[in-house]
Amino acid sequence: MDETARLSEAHARAIRESFAAQSLMATFGAGMTALAPGRAVIEAPILPAARQQHGYAHAGLTFALGDSAAGYAALTLLPEGSEVLTAEIKINLLAPGAGDRLIATGRVVKPGRRLVVVTAEVEAEADGTRRPVALLQGTMVPAPPAR
Repeated sequence: MDETARLSEAHARAIRESFAAQSLMATFGAGMTALAPGRAVIEAPILPAARQQHGYAHAGLTFALGDSAAGYAALTLLPEGSEVLTAEIKINLLAPGAGDRLIATGRVVKPGRRLVVVTAEVEAEADGTRRPVALLQGTMVPAPPAR
């Protein structure tokens, strides 16, 4: 994807409003920090309520951020007013989510009218250093707007 291309202000605003409506992302303190055609970045602190028993970020947090980043990356390439749903997505956990925050970067691998193949990389950041913790790959399906 051409990351030098730009989204229209209206399309970017609609995508950011959609993200803001996700109560799970709000619960995690997540924010969308970058948006471009075929790319979305979502970051969240590793809060005490989102840790597993060893103190690392729970895989559920890692998955939720990666899934959302991949979905919003797909949405950037669909017509304004579109919605997207995850049809399937898998995760490979590479390392424990140790650090202060997780950064999920979603990208479109293959856009399409009926299916959009996506990927996401999730990194943990500690003391300014990032380390990959997960890779996700999946398929998003364009959907009619929610009623």
